[in-house]
Amino acid sequence: MDIQFSNAQRAEVLTQALPYIKRYVGKIVVVKYGGNAMVNEQLKQQVMEDIVLLWLIGVKVVLVHGGGPEISDMMKKLGKQPEFVDGLRVTDQETVDIVQMVLAGKVNKTLVNLLEMKGGRAIGLSGMDGRLIEAKVKDTRLGFVGEVTKIHIGPVHDLLDKGYIPVVSTVGCDRQGNAYNINGDTAAAHIAGALNAERLIMMTDIAGILRDKDDPSTLIPEITLSQAKELYASGVISGGMIPKVDCCVTALHAGVKNVVIMDGRVPHSILMELLTNEGAGTWIRRDEA
Repeated sequence: MDIQFSNAQRAEVLTQALPYIKRYVGKIVVVKYGGNAMVNEQLKQQVMEDIVLLWLIGVKVVLVHGGGPEISDMMKKLGKQPEFVDGLRVTDQETVDIVQMVLAGKVNKTLVNLLEMKGGRAIGLSGMDGRLIEAKVKDTRLGFVGEVTKIHIGPVHDLLDKGYIPVVSTVGCDRQGNAYNINGDTAAAHIAGALNAERLIMMTDIAGILRDKDDPSTLIPEITLSQAKELYASGVISGGMIPKVDCCVTALHAGVKNVVIMDGRVPHSILMELLTNEGAGTWIRRDEA
């Protein structure tokens, strides 16, 4: 449906966004990007537009991305069958080379190029650049899947200070030179914590935390850390939502002001979350906030 707005209505929308713009100008917002919003071309364009708009009004945006479907596609093209244990990709030496090639190469540079085409200034980094994401073996069953041991955040600060949008692919390394496949949510949580970000936005393929996982109308709009524990205990937070909320808790403990889990399938959901009163998804905050 094509909705037409008058100039007065457009001006009113911008005026209503002003308090939210003032809140985030000069602050750091980390966006974890992946899932359906990444593979759907129209949504990808809209996410890039949202990020560039925020950058243009003075928000310091850091984009952390995954690329699981692209990795699986490349593995199949090269004759390797993707294998997962507890939701994590089994990553042998050949697979970690593919991960590095796809994430730090094709996906990262495609996103940088899109941001530039939308009018932004972006530079791509992998977690190996400047040893941004230092890691160790997470589980020997998984091969070169990394557990984050340290974040060297200097390269990201340098790019932000020079007015760029850092675009970070989640490939880490250790001091022996081994490359590791790092879970995107985990990497985003640690990076946002190291930056003391104002907000971490976790884009996913569901509306947020639901009281009934099969009913989007049961979305819980806001919870505290203590309420999150209760939702774990009651089974409301279960299955694939457990590791995602775990990453949110990690981010909050590491210094992020607040975190939101939201549906990346909704057009312009980033702007809805940051620049409107209604927001989008589930907002998670510390109890004292």
